[in-house]
Amino acid sequence: MLEGGSLSRMFLRYPLTVSHPVFVGGFYGLLIGLTLLLPFGYQGNGNGNELEEIIREWGLQTLILVTIAAFLGGFSSFVASMVKRPPIRLENRRRYLFPFPFIGLILLSVSMMNEIPEYATWLGWFLLVFPGPFYVHLSYAPRWRILDRLDRGLIPFEGMRKTIAEAPTEDAAEVDDEELDEVVEASG
Repeated sequence: MLEGGSLSRMFLRYPLTVSHPVFVGGFYGLLIGLTLLLPFGYQGNGNGNELEEIIREWGLQTLILVTIAAFLGGFSSFVASMVKRPPIRLENRRRYLFPFPFIGLILLSVSMMNEIPEYATWLGWFLLVFPGPFYVHLSYAPRWRILDRLDRGLIPFEGMRKTIAEAPTEDAAEVDDEELDEVVEASG
């Protein structure tokens, strides 16, 4: 539970102050901004803008994305400290979240090159930005909170209702045998 998946392990190799959810969210915002460099360049070149203007527009958009993603990371850290829920492993669900940023980037790129409805552009932004803060909120911020409490010498699981799913109390084979005995007795 504390180790997490490969993405959490990558961030948690660094000291806890550097791997705070605010910085992880900001890093995700920076990655989103880097993916938008080519679409912004294409749109600016198509509109006849100067290179400095294209870079300024892209830089402002990237700064906004970094700020929003960092704020959402901080908000997730705050919520994780208030709610005290255990982290959720997203390994099996990651395959569903993985294509969202790519679909969002495609929608945004198409909206920059062609006229499409405004709701499709907003959907593209949502799909591009959503998975990062979602991961930080569900998985990384609660894990970081537990590790931070361990680092400070506090009880890490204090206030948590359930940390690990309880194991079944009876063996599955015994339950099946009891059900089979009941059916045999009822039919006989």
